[in-house]
Amino acid sequence: MGGTRKGSGELTEQRGTARGAERVGLLSLMALVVGSMIGAGVFSLPQRFAQETGVLGALVAWLVAGAGMLTLALVFQSLAVRRPDLDAGVYAYAKDGFGEFAGFLSAVGYWASACVGNVTYWVLIMSTLGAVFPALLAGGGFVAALASTIGLWFFYHLIKRGIREATAINAVVTVAKVVPILVFVLLAAFLLDPQVFAQNLTGAGYAGSLFEQVRAAMLVTVFVFLGVEGASVYSRHARRRSDVGRATVLGFLSVFAVFASVTVVSYGILPMSRIAELPQPSMAGVLSAAVGPWGGALVGVGLLVSVLGAYLAWTLMAAEVLFVAARDRDMPRFLAESNDRDVPVNALLLTTLLSQVVLVITLFSANAFDFALDLTAALSLVPYLLAAAYAVKLAVTKETYADDRPAMRRRELAIALVATVYTAFLVYAAGIGLVLLGCVFYVPATILFARTRRERGARVFSAREFTLFAVVVIGAAVGLVGLGAGWITL
Repeated sequence: MGGTRKGSGELTEQRGTARGAERVGLLSLMALVVGSMIGAGVFSLPQRFAQETGVLGALVAWLVAGAGMLTLALVFQSLAVRRPDLDAGVYAYAKDGFGEFAGFLSAVGYWASACVGNVTYWVLIMSTLGAVFPALLAGGGFVAALASTIGLWFFYHLIKRGIREATAINAVVTVAKVVPILVFVLLAAFLLDPQVFAQNLTGAGYAGSLFEQVRAAMLVTVFVFLGVEGASVYSRHARRRSDVGRATVLGFLSVFAVFASVTVVSYGILPMSRIAELPQPSMAGVLSAAVGPWGGALVGVGLLVSVLGAYLAWTLMAAEVLFVAARDRDMPRFLAESNDRDVPVNALLLTTLLSQVVLVITLFSANAFDFALDLTAALSLVPYLLAAAYAVKLAVTKETYADDRPAMRRRELAIALVATVYTAFLVYAAGIGLVLLGCVFYVPATILFARTRRERGARVFSAREFTLFAVVVIGAAVGLVGLGAGWITL
């Protein structure tokens, strides 16, 4: 990567590396973090937690998950300051720390996870609207597929109009979708029944110990924090590089407070057993029990706005990662083209096309839809792990650290180590089967890497890169064997 590496005492405010790039401020960057993290998951939290634990277990689970993800947010904040020359952080950190092929795997995996994840939003939108317009559920899903396709390409043209317009819309949508959630929290807190809350306190109805309840609830939190890297991915458009770190931490803390509040106040409205049986979005059932049918309608509107906002944020990030990788000659050069509004048009088009293909598949298969949710998380977590490990590498080698500030280096090393261990646990929690299936995707995707190297007139693999590729091929082979043997299922 270009740029001169600097010690922490020499860092200055920088305006990014993209000439003529449209600049966005702290609030817009923070909205990208919040917008990408708050999708459909928050509306399902009451039921998912009530199935596993009571109030005490939920509080412990959120404390552990929040602390772990906070260290990751602090890692992104630190890296934004220490390496301001690296844009689209999740991909760039993996490349700078562990080589071009590792960076390529991080970029293509992150991009694919965003495309696959985006499709799940359209499925949720159509299922929610289907309750009001039954035609969306008729015809074997054809009407829903058609409506989703129209929406998908509408967003393509919206983002193509310009980065500033898209991020401004995202900021408005973020506010619009947060309001119903905050209304839910305030109403549930005001109507909270202390007796019901006390009955739900210890999770006495569950057979497992508190530790077992917390462990099960932790798995619920694994996927809800995806998107914490939103500002880092979009760093080349920041007015001030320091805004990237601030937006990451402030956005994370805001979303964490919302997630935990939604979970806890729900225990004061209904017994755990009833919450656990609510259909999704369970937040609607809780609010309907508290205030009547209009509460469920309010949550339904919030869900639609939330999902659309998350789709916009993730489409922006997916195209951005692909574009920056191509600009840095780690993807084919045609993906590095942008229009006069600083929009990576070819990267955006390829992102939309992949989403379209996956949309056609998943809308007609419930199993494929569930699989897409899990694979989205698994592909996203590996780049997180590499970013945290990169922060550890910088601290251990003392690169970018001034010699006269050892205390800062030790503190950031400790944070990076915790983040690395935590994200490694999340990869483990996602399941080895999904990691192996990710390898199945990486092997054919490596064709893009080979084409890029040929465009540069370079060898396809160095010796170390070939070793990593061999490991990926072995993982893919094991994954295919697992599919054939039935111990990995789609």
